[in-house]
Amino acid sequence: MKQKISKEDIIKTAAKLFKEKGFSAVTMRDLASKIGVKASSLYNHISSKQELLKEIIISIAERFTEGMAVIMNSNSNSIDKLTKIVDLHVNIASNNIYGMASLNNDWMHLEEQLDYYLKLRTDYEDNFREIIINGIKNNEIKHANPEVILFSILSTLRSLYLWIPKKEDLNHIELSSNLTSILIEGINK
Repeated sequence: MKQKISKEDIIKTAAKLFKEKGFSAVTMRDLASKIGVKASSLYNHISSKQELLKEIIISIAERFTEGMAVIMNSNSNSIDKLTKIVDLHVNIASNNIYGMASLNNDWMHLEEQLDYYLKLRTDYEDNFREIIINGIKNNEIKHANPEVILFSILSTLRSLYLWIPKKEDLNHIELSSNLTSILIEGINK
């Protein structure tokens, strides 16, 4: 009896393999073996390893973009917007540990989608920076270099995928609260 596989199963397995070995080191045979099918069977669902990488990274980047748009369009003050960004990162990272690894480590392999991804990332960082700058102007955030604040917060949030899997009893609400306390209240005026 043939095993039924779905494109979603393939994408999830690929994301895990990409995290474990790196995109360049994973072959279609590795993926097929992990799923338990012949490599040729994978091509009934996907066209290439590149398609898988695109599916993984672009879908997550678009979720960040959509979340940021909601945050930017809210009437919240800068501190509340930054708190919502922390929540956004915790939620996406905790639900996409393997995909976040690809987003952070394998994005440069996107080929045709690279420019699109870089635009999403740049726009996201620009919006993040704008929130910080407005917070400084509105005397909500300590007067400090916005780039240093952005780097400090964003580098922590981008590395959550490394830390979250080591915490079996992780409470996402508590994590967001603790991160907000450390990352945001430290710059709160």
